[in-house]
Amino acid sequence: MEAKIGVVGGSGLYEMEGFTDVSEITVTTPFGEPSDPYMVGLLQGRRVAFLPRHGKGHRYLPHEINYRANIYGFKKLGVERIISLTAVGSMRQDIKPMDLVLVNQFFDRTKGRLCTFFGEGIAAHISFDKPTCDDLSAYVFEACQEVGVTVHRGGTYICMEGPQFSTLAESLIYRKWGVDVIGMTNLTESKLAREAEMCYSTLALVTDYDCWRESEEAVSVGTILDYLRTNAENAKKIVKKLVPKIPETQSCACKEALAHAIITDPSAIPQTKKEELSLIIGKYIT
Repeated sequence: MEAKIGVVGGSGLYEMEGFTDVSEITVTTPFGEPSDPYMVGLLQGRRVAFLPRHGKGHRYLPHEINYRANIYGFKKLGVERIISLTAVGSMRQDIKPMDLVLVNQFFDRTKGRLCTFFGEGIAAHISFDKPTCDDLSAYVFEACQEVGVTVHRGGTYICMEGPQFSTLAESLIYRKWGVDVIGMTNLTESKLAREAEMCYSTLALVTDYDCWRESEEAVSVGTILDYLRTNAENAKKIVKKLVPKIPETQSCACKEALAHAIITDPSAIPQTKKEELSLIIGKYIT
């Protein structure tokens, strides 16, 4: 069962309401098991695949998530566009808890995560100056406006390792760097989605002010959970508005991200690697 649209649910969002004709699909990948079976069904007349990145019941910490398997699984289901919903902290006074940010840049502070499908006999270097898809993000922005939420169009997401939240010193330094929100997951997803030639858009749901604001108490799990519930309901409304807006076919450069990225001579690539990555590189290398 194929779906061209994929939705990744973040903290607090482990299922999608409004699905009909739903099937739970377990996908096998060369990179291990995804976070959970994919829920594939009809939403607003379009077939959509949904995956909770932390697994149902929130079983996986950010560094434990098998990002490669998750993205490869979407690719195997025929997904061309991924909408990523993610909980974040705000690094700016004017971006308040319960606001949404349509992220268009990332800054990497993770430590040694597996964030590429390549290596082990095949080298590729994708262009990544614009890590999210402008076309897909424009449709997300329209849907946010229709729902009536406060959404900031554009912003830099600093991706920290976690699972602990920032120290005060870290938080203050990140503020000086000019970032807008902070999270632990989406940069890794974005890199892999681009390598898999899928459009990717991050809609960040603000839960707190991290720990930089002296007038605020340090971020607590209890506070975050309160905001997560409302943010999750808003996210579901946005996705319902968004899905019918997305065109049937990709018209952006995301679909050709690997066209000039694979450096290795095809004759030098191990046959096992060609077979492992055939879903991703098959139209360029056989």
